[in-house]
Amino acid sequence: MGCVGNFLWFVFGGFFQGISWIIIGVLWCVTVVGIPVGMQCFKFAGLAFFPFGKEVVYGGGVGSFLLNLLWLFFGGFALAAEAAVIGMLFCLTVIGIPFGLQCFKMAKLALMPFGASVVG
Repeated sequence: MGCVGNFLWFVFGGFFQGISWIIIGVLWCVTVVGIPVGMQCFKFAGLAFFPFGKEVVYGGGVGSFLLNLLWLFFGGFALAAEAAVIGMLFCLTVIGIPFGLQCFKMAKLALMPFGASVVG
């Protein structure tokens, strides 16, 4: 399911979500201070392109929490809303439910990307 799921995901929604992560990452990299945030966006763009077979593990500390708060206002909320809306559209059909669940995974990640790591 992983290879087929990733291909179908990329064609029907993953491409647009990955491009969104890349655009936000480029905007963050415009400033020197935002380069670490932009690099995190590029890392998660790969997950947005091909999410099947990968899990996100959350952790972190106070620094991650503070960066996540800043992130929410400057990119995170828009990415989370995009993923949630696409996920709801996927979940309108039975066949689309696995893809909708991947969207919801990306929405949660868009809300709290710092302190998170991709496993798989």
